[in-house]
Amino acid sequence: MRPGRSAAHGARTHAADDHGHSHGVGLARAGARHVRRLAAAFTIIAVFFVVEAVAGVLTNSLALLSDAGHMLTDVIGLGMALAAIQLANRFEKRSDTSRSNHTFGLYRLEILAAFVNSLLLFGVAIWVLVEAVRRLGSGSEVLEGPMFIVAVLGLAANVVAFWLLRDGSEESINIEAAYLEVLADLIGSVGVIVGALLLRFLGWTWVDPVIGAAIGLWILPRTWRLGRNAVRILLQAAPEHIELDRLHADLEGIHGVSDVHDLHVWTLTSEMEAASAHLVTSDGADAHHVLDRARELLAAHYGIDHGTFQVEPDTHRGCRDVTW
Repeated sequence: MRPGRSAAHGARTHAADDHGHSHGVGLARAGARHVRRLAAAFTIIAVFFVVEAVAGVLTNSLALLSDAGHMLTDVIGLGMALAAIQLANRFEKRSDTSRSNHTFGLYRLEILAAFVNSLLLFGVAIWVLVEAVRRLGSGSEVLEGPMFIVAVLGLAANVVAFWLLRDGSEESINIEAAYLEVLADLIGSVGVIVGALLLRFLGWTWVDPVIGAAIGLWILPRTWRLGRNAVRILLQAAPEHIELDRLHADLEGIHGVSDVHDLHVWTLTSEMEAASAHLVTSDGADAHHVLDRARELLAAHYGIDHGTFQVEPDTHRGCRDVTW
């Protein structure tokens, strides 16, 4: 047997104690670092959703009802985000032997929550647009005074929630979803304030449904981006910033590697990308060197810390027939 073959042939990677790295056990969750701020934002938005929904019904304002509907999706989305982060974080703290059949933990809950949230946002936006068209022809009377007061209070609540979620939105797709919703609410509150002023001083009754529709239209493209990102992750598509052809060529360029096949790259959840590949080595190649160089290449050039490599001697047959 050639030196290093027993260590090379088979689906395996280095152990952390042998080569100074691990594969994510105990990994700090991006969302968990901001869970207190997320909880605070959830409380603020939940309380004000009730206020705005009641005020929307009492004032007959579609703009307020539109903003309240969007706040409801905020409440649901923030609640799901909190639940997903807490469950995933709790699962991560368990030992490997207690993970049962959840070999990747519960990290995907974050992505599922973001996807469901995008569907809710689409539903609210479409309802608002339909209701706005209906109201444009009816000339519904709106109480602009209470509408203005509630909108100002809503703006203040959204500013606080926006500030709480801003930092976490750069690290977690789920917090980003909540952040975008709060941002939409913030802009929506500004629109409602403008509408109330126009109603008060100019008497433009059509302003309320128009602003409600504008809020719905503003939500749609951002919701599309959120949903698209979540679907890409759920379908295990390669991250958009990674060029697979280039990665394939870089791995094949490692000294001792004669061929690369069965290459896969995917995103598990926010800031957790993984890759796997079969590396065929030429006769006499050092398997440990190949694995070390492959790991270093992923981390240094592609930002991927979790790589699983199957190293095969060039005399091995069978694995190259895998086509998916």
